Amino acid sequence: MRVVELTRFGGPEVLVPGSAPAPEAGADEVVVKIAVAGITFVDTQIRRGVDEWHEVPEPPYVPGGIVAGVVIATGKGVDTGWLGRRVLADPGMTGSFAEQAAAPVESLIAVPEALGFADAVALHTDGSTALGLVEGARVQPGEVVLVEAAAGGVGSLLVQLAKSRGARVIGAARGARKLDLARSLGADVVVDYSTVDWTAGLGPVDVVFDGVGGEIGRAAFGLVRPGGRFSVHGASSGSVSSFDASGSGVEVLGIEQLFGFGEHARAWAERVLAEAAAGRLRPVVGQSFPLERAADAHAAIETRGALGKTLLLME
Repeated sequence: MRVVELTRFGGPEVLVPGSAPAPEAGADEVVVKIAVAGITFVDTQIRRGVDEWHEVPEPPYVPGGIVAGVVIATGKGVDTGWLGRRVLADPGMTGSFAEQAAAPVESLIAVPEALGFADAVALHTDGSTALGLVEGARVQPGEVVLVEAAAGGVGSLLVQLAKSRGARVIGAARGARKLDLARSLGADVVVDYSTVDWTAGLGPVDVVFDGVGGEIGRAAFGLVRPGGRFSVHGASSGSVSSFDASGSGVEVLGIEQLFGFGEHARAWAERVLAEAAAGRLRPVVGQSFPLERAADAHAAIETRGALGKTLLLME
């Protein structure tokens, strides 16, 4: 079967098309014929060898991550009722950039008939993360919420979830195309944070969702009123936001909050899938690439030109 291997740590060019034997389902596993594989910004950091949060195998290996497709085989101890079902699956740190993957049956989530595979993958990780962030920050009706990277995979969903809770949302992003998307998702105000003094006239705000970090995160922190919340979930700028919050009266929910999301991830993913199936949440798939162009997909994410979610398609 076709695969893409990470041959060594480095730039996107280390992702190289190849071939490998089809997997077999072990005990408590299924084999999924993959239709769509997801990619996150963290995956690009893993590929570069600079991620600090995951135990990564030594290259060469086939990268892992969330996939969607149809169950074509079941292993020992698995209900054969899974055969033929449309599912999301998590093969783990390896095996997803391929036509088929083995995955633990406990990782499977049924994909609602109203959703396509691409939308389901776009919602799984980013949607559960966004829902966890909104609940953790306790967004309330009438509050002013600033979402950084508002046109990204997580940010585009944060805009919608904050609006659904009655907040007034400021969508911050880079460039007219991304600002237009944030506005179309319900942002009341949009602002380009690549401009000088982009925060002028915006404050005070009750909540900031910081997925960028660096200078952008520090500037956004200055907008939060005493009693507000500053919620960190990413560092697409290359560094996590760093500042002295003592005496500010602002509650900082650091990036370590993500460590506690795992136990809730399945329930949160099922909730966002149901919301999207009912038409109340819009996943944004900005760009898709065939499997062999996985390097281009990674490059699109790293150059920060991508809208919404970036996906790999097997066919």
